[in-house]
Amino acid sequence: MSLSSPDSTAPPAAGAPDRAAAGEPGGARLERGVLGVGDIVFFVVAAAAPLTVMAGVAPFAISFGGVGAPAAYLATGVVLAVFALGFTAMTAHIRNAGAFYAYVTRGLGRPAGLGAALLAVFSYNAIQIGMFGAFGYFAKVTMDDLFGLDLPWPVWALIGVAAVWFLGYRSINLGAKVLGALLIAETGILAVLAVAVLAKGGAHGLGFSSFAPSHVFQGGMGGVLGLSFAAFIGFEATAIYREEARDPGRTVPRATYAAIAFLGLFYTFITWAIVQAFGDEEAVKAATADPSGMFFTAMTRYVGGWATDVQRVLIVTSLLAALLAFHNTITRYGYTLAREQVAPAALGRIHPRHRSPWIGGAVQSVLAAVAVLVAAAIGADPYNQFFLWVNSPGVVGILLLQALAAFAVYAFFARHTGETSAGPLRTVVAPLAATVLLCGATALVCWRMDLFTGAGPGVNWALVAIVPVVFLAGVAIALRLRARRPEVYARLGTTEVEG
Repeated sequence: MSLSSPDSTAPPAAGAPDRAAAGEPGGARLERGVLGVGDIVFFVVAAAAPLTVMAGVAPFAISFGGVGAPAAYLATGVVLAVFALGFTAMTAHIRNAGAFYAYVTRGLGRPAGLGAALLAVFSYNAIQIGMFGAFGYFAKVTMDDLFGLDLPWPVWALIGVAAVWFLGYRSINLGAKVLGALLIAETGILAVLAVAVLAKGGAHGLGFSSFAPSHVFQGGMGGVLGLSFAAFIGFEATAIYREEARDPGRTVPRATYAAIAFLGLFYTFITWAIVQAFGDEEAVKAATADPSGMFFTAMTRYVGGWATDVQRVLIVTSLLAALLAFHNTITRYGYTLAREQVAPAALGRIHPRHRSPWIGGAVQSVLAAVAVLVAAAIGADPYNQFFLWVNSPGVVGILLLQALAAFAVYAFFARHTGETSAGPLRTVVAPLAATVLLCGATALVCWRMDLFTGAGPGVNWALVAIVPVVFLAGVAIALRLRARRPEVYARLGTTEVEG
C-alpha cells in the first residue's frame, strides 16, 4: 500500500519531472543538516515568548482563575504532549518544510491541506505583525523611562521590522545563535526571581494549594485554559525546520517533546512561584489591581530594582526573538507553497550564500512595515488595538490547525496501519484524544475572546469569523486548481526534498 492520501498525495513517480524536488528554480535549497535539537527548541520556544507570556499574561490568568492558574499551564502541557505523540509519529512520512500544510494534505486531502496552508500563513502573519505593536509599545516605554530616548512607537516597530528582516535574511545558524542568547536571558531572569522567592520562603511560607482540586476546578478556569493554550503557540513549528535539521527523523520529534516539556514545566513553576511571592489571597488581589506591574513588583521586592530594569529590557528582546521565530515560520511556508506552484515562484527563491528564503523574507517584512504605518496613520493604539486585535484571530487559527493536524494524523494512519512501527497509542488513541481536546481549547478561546482583545462581542465575533473564512478560501482555491490547473493540483503535498 502506498503512502498516498485518498486523492493521491504521494510523490511523483520516479523519472517524472519534479522541479520542486530540486528545491526551487535554479536548484538552490534551504541549508541542510545545520540545526540540532537545541537549535530548533530555541526557535520554537522563543516564538512562545516566555517572559512576555509570564509578565504580561499570567497575572490575568491568576486574576480570573485564582491561585489554581499554575495547574492550567500544567494541564495544557499534558494535552499538547498527547498531541505530540501522534504528530511526531507522522514525522517520518513528511519530508518537507510544509508542517501543518503537509500533515493535513497527507491526512485529509488536498482541499483541506491548502485550506490549512492558507490559514497557517494568515495566522502566523497575524500573530507576528500584531506583535510589532507590542514591540513598539514596550520599546518606547522602556527606552524612554530607562534611557530618556523618546521616539514614537511606530519608529521602534519599524526598527524591529528591519532587525527581523536582517536576521531572517542571514543564515539560519545566525538566527539560532541570536535566539539562543535571547531565550537564555529572558528565561534566566524569571528563574532568578523564582529562586529568590524560594530562598526567602515566599510571602507566608511555601505551599502547593495551587494544585488542590478546590482551586483547580473553581470558576473562571475555563478562560484561564484558553490563555494557557495560547501561551504554547509556536511549539508546533518544529516540523517547519525539518529540511534544515540534522537527522530530522530524530531531531524533530525530540525537539517537539523538549519544547512542550520545557514550556509546560517552566510556565507552571514560574506562575506557582509568583503566587508564593504574594501569598494566595494577596496574589489574586495584586493580579487584579495591577496585572501589568505584578511581576515587576515581585522582582523589585525579592531581587532588587536593578533586576526590574533588566526585566523591562528583556521583555523587549523577548518580543524581538518571537518576531524572528514567526518570521522564519512564515517564510518557510511561502517557500513550500512556491515549490508546488501555488504561491508566486519568487517566494521559493533561496539566497545562494545564506541559504535563506530571502525574497519571501523581504515580502513578509514589507507587509509588516505597511501594517505598522497604516496603524500609525489611523491612530490605532499599539497594544490594545494593533497588537490584541490583529493577534487574536491568529491564535484561534493556530489552535484550529493543531486540531486539524491531530485528526489528519489519525486519518493518515487509519489508511496505512501496516506501514508504521508506531502502535495504536500514537496512531489512534493520542490523535483522537488530541483532536477532541484541541477542539475544546479552540472553543474556549472563542468563548472568552474578550480576555484576548478587551473588546465587545461585535469585534470579538468578527475577529473569530475571519478564521473559517480564510480556511474555506484555501479550500476553494484548491477546488479551482483541480478544475482549471489539474497538473498543479496534482502536485499539492507531493514535494519530497530529502535524500
